[in-house]
Amino acid sequence: MTVSKMKNPGCESLAELLGAARSRTLALTADLREEWLLGPRLSIVNPPLWEIGHVGWFQEHWCLRYRAGSAPRPSLLPNADRLYDSAAVAHDTRWDLPLPALPATLGYLERVHGSVLERIATAGDDAELGYFVQLAALHEEMHCEAFSYTRQTLCYPAPALSGGECPAAAGPWPGDVEIAGGTFMLGSTRADGFVFDNEKWAHEVRLQPYRMARAPVTNVEFAAFVDAGGYLTRAFWSDEGWCWREKAQAHAPVYWRRGGGGWEERVYDAYEPLKPHVPVMHVSWYEADAYCRWAGRRLPTEAEWEFAASTTPHDTLHKRRYPWGDMPPTDAHANLYRGAPLRADVAALAKGDSGWSCRQMLGNVWEWTADDFGPYPGFAPDPYKEYSAPWFGNHKVLRGGCHATRAALAHNRYRNFYTPDRRDVYAGFRTCAS
Repeated sequence: MTVSKMKNPGCESLAELLGAARSRTLALTADLREEWLLGPRLSIVNPPLWEIGHVGWFQEHWCLRYRAGSAPRPSLLPNADRLYDSAAVAHDTRWDLPLPALPATLGYLERVHGSVLERIATAGDDAELGYFVQLAALHEEMHCEAFSYTRQTLCYPAPALSGGECPAAAGPWPGDVEIAGGTFMLGSTRADGFVFDNEKWAHEVRLQPYRMARAPVTNVEFAAFVDAGGYLTRAFWSDEGWCWREKAQAHAPVYWRRGGGGWEERVYDAYEPLKPHVPVMHVSWYEADAYCRWAGRRLPTEAEWEFAASTTPHDTLHKRRYPWGDMPPTDAHANLYRGAPLRADVAALAKGDSGWSCRQMLGNVWEWTADDFGPYPGFAPDPYKEYSAPWFGNHKVLRGGCHATRAALAHNRYRNFYTPDRRDVYAGFRTCAS
């Protein structure tokens, strides 16, 4: 486990980091109707009522109850472990649990949050507590993204969240950049502050020269693949991808439909005309791979992605924290949470260009990479053992964050991971050529 001082942008203290996450949780769930608190039993979502309680349980477990080598201290909520421990409570059973009502659940979250703030105030410079507070806050931010996915999946209205304005229409950003390749260190170092176990540790990787798209694939570009019969042409799909396409009966991205004026896309509970120059979103890894085969391209490896995001043509040894440098994100650099509330055109946000002139490598949409999610050399799990290791081998790596990602979570080395069939997440992709 790495215990280190905070290196999270936009938060002056651990208390502020926790408070930002909790405020967002409350805002995302404040308008949930009684009939929405459980929702339909689906494999890709949690019951919202369960998920709200789980983020409180997680914070309490690691910040108040955890002791290495010992049984956890008692919870503030009787039977909390039997309700909310995601490692022990099977997903399919979460709709059947005797969950407290929403007011009681929110009361539990409030008691936990207050107790953690008291511990922070009296603990002094406790590096271990600092680590677990950051873990709990960033875990809650991940669930806030999941709340957004859930609302989209279940056709609930858009949440009433404060945020900036989406950048003005900026149009396409076509073309490739030439990337020289070379030797660099993939992953995080002990000097990087808080890191998740799957980022440990930086290790040498050698890359051949390659070309990378300056921007992610857009709606209009992906529509050309759909209109050309890409979903019906077996040659563009891997064996696993074709099996998935047939089982899912996929003929276009999941939230697209044809309207009187052309393609439309469902955004939460309403359809709107397809925006041509925003990144395509809600596509599975299989769909991204099929598009690449149709276009004569390929997905980048995660090493290629991190190299393009982190280095510059003049210095491939020093790695930037963000594509543009080490300065924390602003709304002019990246479309992250608290910036624009929706996707921006791919030509927007030029200040966020990487050293190799790739645009929007952070924010807007997560980007699928070619690689399976696996451990780095010498991997050892952190105390939260269920975070990475159970998912090695059957998930794919995504990089870069999206418009629902908190800036404190997003940086060039962060590895997200989902199974290749998932298209409910805010995922798109950019392409490469050797």
